[in-house]
This record gives sequence, C-alpha cells and structure tokens, in this order.
Amino acid sequence: MKVPLSWLREFVDAPTDPAQVAARLAACGFAVEGIDAEVIDFEITANRPDCLSMYGLARETATAFDLPLKPLGATSRAPAAAEAKTTSKPSVPVSLDDDGCKRYALAVAAVRVGPSPSWLTDRLHQAGIRPINNIVDVTNFVMLEMGHPMHAFDAMKLAGPEIRVRKARRGERLTTLDGQSRTLDESMLVIADAERAVAIAGVMGGAPTEVSASTSRIALESAWFEPASVRTTSRRLALKTEASARFERGADIDAPPRAIARALDLFRSLGAGDLSEPIVDAYPVARTPRTLALRRDRLDRLLGTAVPGADVLRILTGLGFSPAPTADGWAVQVPAFRVDVQREADLIEEIGRHWGFDRIPATLPALRTPPPPHAPEVTRGRLLRNLLTGAGLQEAETFTFIERAAAEPFAGPDGLVAIANPLSEKFAVMRPSLLPGLLDALVYNRHRDATSVQLFEVGSAFTPRGEVRRAAWVLTGARGEHWSESSGDVDIYDAKGVAELLASALDLEVIAEPADDVPWFVKGRSARLRTRGEGGIEIARVGQIRPDLASARGLDAGIVVAGELDLVPDAARSQAGDANRRVQPLPRHPSIVRDLSLVIDERLPAEKVRGTIRRNAPATLVDVREFDRYQGAGVPQGSVSLSLRLTFRHAERTLTDSEVQQAVEAIVSALTAEHGVKLR
Repeated sequence: MKVPLSWLREFVDAPTDPAQVAARLAACGFAVEGIDAEVIDFEITANRPDCLSMYGLARETATAFDLPLKPLGATSRAPAAAEAKTTSKPSVPVSLDDDGCKRYALAVAAVRVGPSPSWLTDRLHQAGIRPINNIVDVTNFVMLEMGHPMHAFDAMKLAGPEIRVRKARRGERLTTLDGQSRTLDESMLVIADAERAVAIAGVMGGAPTEVSASTSRIALESAWFEPASVRTTSRRLALKTEASARFERGADIDAPPRAIARALDLFRSLGAGDLSEPIVDAYPVARTPRTLALRRDRLDRLLGTAVPGADVLRILTGLGFSPAPTADGWAVQVPAFRVDVQREADLIEEIGRHWGFDRIPATLPALRTPPPPHAPEVTRGRLLRNLLTGAGLQEAETFTFIERAAAEPFAGPDGLVAIANPLSEKFAVMRPSLLPGLLDALVYNRHRDATSVQLFEVGSAFTPRGEVRRAAWVLTGARGEHWSESSGDVDIYDAKGVAELLASALDLEVIAEPADDVPWFVKGRSARLRTRGEGGIEIARVGQIRPDLASARGLDAGIVVAGELDLVPDAARSQAGDANRRVQPLPRHPSIVRDLSLVIDERLPAEKVRGTIRRNAPATLVDVREFDRYQGAGVPQGSVSLSLRLTFRHAERTLTDSEVQQAVEAIVSALTAEHGVKLR
C-alpha cells in the first residue's frame, strides 16, 4: 500500500519526516516495505482491510502520535444518511437475488466526462494507479481514501435499465475492463442488468457498460460482498484487482452510502456531475453492532502490566471504538470497519501495540495453576525426534497440502481429502502419507550433490476418516562407515531397524511380516510391523519405494527405502501399557547366556524362529538375538546355520544351571516340532 505523506497529512498533522512516521507505525505492528521520497510503502496484512486506505492509516497515525483525526472530506452538500434511502420508484431499480451481497447502494448522476485535474492525477500516480478520466478517477480516489471500492456504469448502456445481483449462469460470458472474455459459472456472483452480466461482483466491471467520453449519465454503485464469494471468484478466474483485494478481506458494511456521498461531493467540486435522483440503498438486514466486554484484570494479566485507564480510553477511541465504563472494565462497541476484532483478546492487542510493547516489563507471569500435561502425541513426537536425530537422520518439515499426482500412489482405499479452494494445483489435496513430501525432499538434496540422504518427519497425514499422527523416514545412499562391517548402501533392513528402534522407545514388542500388498513398495522388499500377541495391531510399514515412483519425482539413480509408523493407535497404546509405564531397575542378579546353532530351512524367516522361542520359553528369557548365519560346507543344500544367543535372568534370585538347561531343552523341542530344526 503506497501512502503519500502529503495525502496522510490531510487528515492528521503528522511529522513531515516520512521515516519518523514509518518508524512509529512499525512499532505499532505495521511492516514498512520502503520509503521513496514522500511515499511510504506499507505491507498490509490480510486481517487489516481497514488499513488499505489513507484514512485508515491516518487513524492509526493519529492514535500513535496522540493527535486529533480530521473528519473525512464529505461536505454538507452530500446527502445525509436519512436521505440515502428512498421509497419512490427509482429509474434504475435494484434487486438482491443472492445472499452474497448484503448491501447495495446506487446513485444515478448526470456527468460530464473529461480529464481530471493535476492534483487528482498526481494523487493516483503516487499511489500507483493510472488515471483514466474524471469519473473513473474519482471512484479510484475514493477507494484509496476510504478503502471501499466503487464502480460506475454507463447508465444508458444498461438493459431495462435495472441492476440485479445474482449468481452467474453456467457458461455465461463477460468481457471485462481488461479486454479479456471470461467464462463464468454458477458459483460466481455477478452484477447484471435485465439481460446479461455487466460486472463480476467485487472483482472487475464489464467492458459493455464502461464509462467513456460519450457517457452522460452514470449508475454509481457502492456495495458489500461476502469475502468468501469474492475470494473464490478471484482465484477461479485468476483475476486479482485492487477491489478484490479489499472485498475478499472484509469491507465495511456501513461504508457504501458514505462512499457514494464522498464521490458525489468530488463530482460537484470538479464540475463533473451531480446527483439526478435520490440514492437507492438496498440493505435488507441491517448489521447489529458488536459489543465486547473488556475486563480490567484480564487486560493487566494478558499484557503483563497495568495500562492507565485514561490511555485505554484514548487508544480505543482514537482507533474508532466506542468504550463505555462498566463495573469491571469497559463495554466496547466495535466499528464495522474492524472486521478483525472478534474477541476480548483482540481489543487487548490493540491497546498493547499502541501503548507500546517496549514499555511492558520483561517479567514472567505468575502461575496460578500448574500447566496442563502435554498431549501424549506431543510427548511421543519429541521422544522420536530425539531418537531419530541421534540415529543420524535429519528432520524435514514438508507441506501438508501436496499435488494430486504425488498423493495418489500413496492413497489408501478411502481415497484422498481434496482442498475446496486450493492455492494452486501444487496444493490440491491433503497428504495421505508423510512419504510423498519426504521423497521430494530427498530428491531435492540428491540434486544438490548429497549422495547419502537420511530424512525423517513427525507430523499428520489425512484420510477421509480423519487425521493420523505419524513418523516417517526415507533413506538412500551409503549407510555409513562402521568398524564392525564394510560400508554398503542402505536396504530394507535399515528401514526396518529404524521402525524397531521407534517401537522399542514406545515400549511396543513387534514382529515383522511380509507386506506385498503395500502399493508404493517393491513386492518382496516390504514388511509390516505389528504388536506381538493375539490380535496384534499394525503400527508400521517399511520397504523399498518402487523405482517408477522415485523416478517420477525426479530421482535419477539409486534405491530409496522408507518406513512410516503410527503414533500410536489406541489399541496398540493400551496393549503396550503406555499410560502405566514404569522405570525398570538395573538387574541385581547375574544373567546366564546360552548359544544355540540351528540348521533350518533357508526360507524360514528368523522372526518365526524367535516367535517360537518366546512362546515356549519361561518368563526368565529376557533376550533373543541372532549373532551368526552360515551357509556352505557342512550345511545341507537349501538349509542355513543360524546361531542365536539366549539370555536368561530372574529378577529375585540367581538362576541355576538345571533351570536354564530345562528351558533350553523345551525351546529346542518346540523348534524341532514346529520347524524341523536340528542342532549343530
């Protein structure tokens, strides 16, 4: 928003140094883009449409410097509020056929179209708008001054003549003022005459009713449109204008009659025209003013300091609010132009930024109650982040909105969650998995000469059934040097190891099973992990990403292994006793270790061997671990020698050799019966 200081000073006697004005408003929360001579360029956030105007920023300046604000330039020649409505039959009747327009004011005026005076064109040039003619320039001037867009139709080109605010018809076309022919649909609000659309409501007028040098009579509109309707239309048409930027943020519903009055006043002063009949103000349901309670103790507690009551009244009154004292504070009536102020905390923010955040002492607030505990998902997420970074992975933060092409290969049977009004096709759906974003991040790093990439993310995935918190990881390249073995590329066992590490941290005992039905993993190189026991819950899937999916995202070489773990399903959490976990004391009694070398079928998964051992072992078996695998001389064809280390320990006493031997014999008998194993 380009703001000429000379224009601002028409409403408030601000300092003549633009840097001083910019610095003061920056302290009140406004971002200053730059200062060019006498023009200050502000970046106005989406929640402050009232400041997309000279008068709105003048109001802020007056409050910041504690100066009086001059009234807006409408004179006594403008019609009063009571004169703005009429019951007589107008020459251009107005009808509102859709709730997307809650107020529509229209004035018919006889005009003389010509060039604008230099002071007006200079003002528009300084604000970055091209002058056209005196009629259009006045509407643009009022928009910049008051923040409320207006539009002038050539009244002689209106069919009927009449004005109807309605939804566009399917396939209806309109050539807009930029010369483009646009196809409309039923979701778009238009201004129409008796026959066709003549403007896209809140966005841009139509060329067929454009004001030209031959125009002698205009229909001047000033309306209020639903922000969502204007925003949707603007995005679908890829048409962004000064008007749509204001309407889609929320305009002042009380402004239409005042904007028309101001424009008519300027027409008269320029000799460009005058009102030819009473103003039509179609306003079916008048706005009920919003009043908020502002409590003294809440104000002091939230700001951390006591702002004097006189300053509270000065700030609120200066910003256009109407405060009235109450027993415990103030009842504050919110003006219609402050669409962002919805609750008590918003009022406190207004006071804080104009009182000066630098005047608030740097002290910690007193805690009256202990803080609530973190949600279990938050605690688990922090634990897993620490584990994964400690394991050498790097955390990534990816978008929850992704493109449909990236999401579809990872969508489950429930399908995808589409975004109703996506910013672009790159953000068309909610991610069904964390893997698409991580895969893109991995490819991004690989394209920048990172040969080994190991990334993880803890976040939310979305399905039509709801939101799911997950941890996911992707690995590619070398696994890294280690003294115990030669370096090599990562494989599915690295991805599985990450899943087992996380499951252990969550106090979940898991077993792995083949998972050839996961469509984004290579068949035969994928697995699912579920909790041990009857009715085990699936908590994770690991595997190698299909090469065609990786290459489609831009990976030119190498394999990618990945995994994703839920944090954690309720049933699995209950099974794990997550709410009742206890710290286990260090063992007081020694362990006894027994090694077994078994000859087994080479197709028998080691997980099944471990499962059989645990089912048939006493509670004193505390660990089972494979430490060697041999296949060659002395081992029959199609078999493998698997060596396991069994660790036994009792919590209350030292085990005897006979107890351990009995346990080992029971385990060997079960393995022989179930899998036909032989001891070496």
